[in-house]
Amino acid sequence: MSSDTINEDFPREGQLLGVDYGTVRVGLAISTREQNIASPLEIYNRRSEHQDGKYFAELVADYRIKGLVVGLPMHVNGEEGESARHAREYGHWLAEVTGGLPILFWDERYTSAVAEDHLIGVDLTRKQRKKRLDMIAAQIILQAYLDTTAKREQIAREEAESSEQDEEDETTADS
Repeated sequence: MSSDTINEDFPREGQLLGVDYGTVRVGLAISTREQNIASPLEIYNRRSEHQDGKYFAELVADYRIKGLVVGLPMHVNGEEGESARHAREYGHWLAEVTGGLPILFWDERYTSAVAEDHLIGVDLTRKQRKKRLDMIAAQIILQAYLDTTAKREQIAREEAESSEQDEEDETTADS
């Protein structure tokens, strides 16, 4: 579920960076250029604002990132709390240090639990799972955005095709 309305100006092609914000670690995922598959990228351990800004500027340049999808921790009832405010502040800072990339905030409710469930199925120790959790959560956030966007585009195409068919039917009936 989206926390923000999907902006028509948000890039529809090119790689996107998925971000699972944390005060200590930031989970990162990346999409394909076609924006159909998200893959875990890495976990970044935060250092200082200067070092973090330099790291993200280089990452965005190296991968030619076109937009940012930042997880927004929402309460179960859909309201935003203090954590969501911090995630929004971080996302806006991230957009700024990466040259003004477009940013979209995405509801991340239950992503850590889903990521944990995925990792429990793999033969890893608790410590190994914890190391991977944030980047898997970032992947889930980004993939949810990609899937939702693809579904909306499919519905729009089907509605356009239906509308065209209706017009053809009307033209045929008038003849």
